[in-house]
Amino acid sequence: MNDNYLNKTHTYGRIWMLVTLLIFLAVPCLICYHLGVSPKLGMIGKGLTSVALVFYPTAVIEVITYSPLLGTGGTYLGFVTGNITNLKMPVALSAMESAKVDANSDEGEVISTISIAASSIVTTVIIAVFVLLFRPVLGKITGEGSPFAPAFQQVTPALFGALCASYLAKHWRISILPIVFLTILLLLKGTLAIGVLIPVGVIVSLLGAHIMFKKGWVGKQ
Repeated sequence: MNDNYLNKTHTYGRIWMLVTLLIFLAVPCLICYHLGVSPKLGMIGKGLTSVALVFYPTAVIEVITYSPLLGTGGTYLGFVTGNITNLKMPVALSAMESAKVDANSDEGEVISTISIAASSIVTTVIIAVFVLLFRPVLGKITGEGSPFAPAFQQVTPALFGALCASYLAKHWRISILPIVFLTILLLLKGTLAIGVLIPVGVIVSLLGAHIMFKKGWVGKQ
């Protein structure tokens, strides 16, 4: 990959990450300013304490585990636009799978960046359009009494199930360890968030595949 491209990607990526962070912080600050109120630091600290132990380590782990798969441009685009676990990661992997390129190659970098950018644009447009169209009936079809309600609760499992099926069919040996490990983990603590399970699953998968390859149990996939 061209060094000039990577340097510019890191430069603009860092700029937009900071701009995005400032925008996120500006929203509650402007609301407080408009209403003439200010939150107590003690209450903020108490609220952060309950989630920091889970979400802060998860945020670091996600960067470490997702970056090699998404590439430089895809990583910045994914973390700026958000929804990496549910959308950006599956889109990038599916695009690279269709193009038959590796995630850590120059071609994978380009495919990942383009697919995530297209996904972000399409998602924004679709969400805007359908929010306006479904606003009158959305509460009725997603409410507890709606026959469609169970479907809306299974969007993420259906998305990852479809994506995972093709990989399990081709690499079923290296899928055994992470499936067994995550199943046991969920049996012990079924309330673990997806943001924790996926990075843990990635690490277990990498370690398991490495050990099995060294032992000669699997060849080059």
